[in-house]
Amino acid sequence: MAAVVALGFFVAMECVARGYGLPGPLTVQAREFVCPPKSGPLLYAGLALMMVVLTWRQRFVAIGTAIGIDLAFALFRWLFHIEVAHGHPFGNGALWVIVGCAVVALTRRTGPERVLLLKGVGLGLLLVAGRKTGDTWLLITAKSRHLVLDPYLANADHALGNPSWIMGRIVTATGAIGFNFLDTIYGQLAVAAVVVALYQLRDVAAERRFPRHHLVRTFLLIGLLGPAIYMIFPVVGPVFAYGTGTDHWAPIALWSPQIPSDGHWAVANLWPQTPPPISAPHSIPFDGITPRNCMPSLHTAWAVAIFIHSRTGPRALRYAGTFWLIATLTATLGFGYHYGVDLVAGVVFTLTIEAGVRSFDRGWDRSGLQLTAYGTAVFAALLVSYRFLPVRMAEYPWLAGPLLLLAMGSVIHGYLRTVARWEPATVPTRSPQPQPELL
Repeated sequence: MAAVVALGFFVAMECVARGYGLPGPLTVQAREFVCPPKSGPLLYAGLALMMVVLTWRQRFVAIGTAIGIDLAFALFRWLFHIEVAHGHPFGNGALWVIVGCAVVALTRRTGPERVLLLKGVGLGLLLVAGRKTGDTWLLITAKSRHLVLDPYLANADHALGNPSWIMGRIVTATGAIGFNFLDTIYGQLAVAAVVVALYQLRDVAAERRFPRHHLVRTFLLIGLLGPAIYMIFPVVGPVFAYGTGTDHWAPIALWSPQIPSDGHWAVANLWPQTPPPISAPHSIPFDGITPRNCMPSLHTAWAVAIFIHSRTGPRALRYAGTFWLIATLTATLGFGYHYGVDLVAGVVFTLTIEAGVRSFDRGWDRSGLQLTAYGTAVFAALLVSYRFLPVRMAEYPWLAGPLLLLAMGSVIHGYLRTVARWEPATVPTRSPQPQPELL
């Protein structure tokens, strides 16, 4: 049933994209069987997820086959002078192996072995297809939402002290080294998620079943539900609405971010030097190519999900989850892709989804229902306040700012308290100490 629903969703996205004259996720994915893939590392990350259901011998065969296919493609392109202009020189092999394992499952496996292998294939393909669907969503937001609401968030952001302007100046001061380091962290968030997911799924091959809850489910739900909010609250971000877009980073970056806007549609060239003045907000027209992907910040949402799920891992994984969260928050603000209020909404968004997924797994008890409903209400209240009270928030930052942080903190506190009730900490039993003999 889940596979049918997912396939129906991808077909629907394909049809919608075609209606706007764009290639849909199925078309883009099919091209990567032959063309240089735009997401080479992600394809191998999907292969790694699929391999959790395989034995070690099968894993070596799978990864060796994928590398061999990629080498064959590279040799073919070299012999016929085919340039890899927009894409990676590797990744085709990983996709071929994932699909090949699906064929093996349907033709050579039966019973539980077939089901387990198909689940592994589905997990790997969902990660890759989810990325393609997200890219299609972004293009649709640009084509369908001609007006953006950036002036509303720019006013509301005064309540938090305009953090994007502050971090933008800091990142600019670090030059090419700081920018490209953060850009790598920002662009490979899915790979970081796979690392955490691989730890959570490390025993699947031995136990012959998947755990009840893992990161991939939350990750995909965030990517599925988030773009729907983009359609309701279209925002392009301060670097585009109040800056020069990619032109700002061209002098210091080793490569330019793959975002097309050139700043011609900006209200003014203020980012990151001068915060915009408080004024009556109104929607503004913007180009048809820049994604309206700010509210909420899904990069923040995904980084928070990685942080949450890394807490159950070893110390190195916990440190990595913390580092990725801090670096992602720094990049989202410092690149000017998001306002501070986007990050607040992103944290609440993630915790609400995580609470709902965990409650569904456990069975909907009272605490799970209350936490999910409360998170949903807080998220809705944030959107309403950003839309209808931004000027008041800007005029009274000493009141609005603490209230925003308090609302986010209340959801965090509720989540921690509820999860602690669901998963009480185990206290190791102490061995009885020998009693001294009485003389």
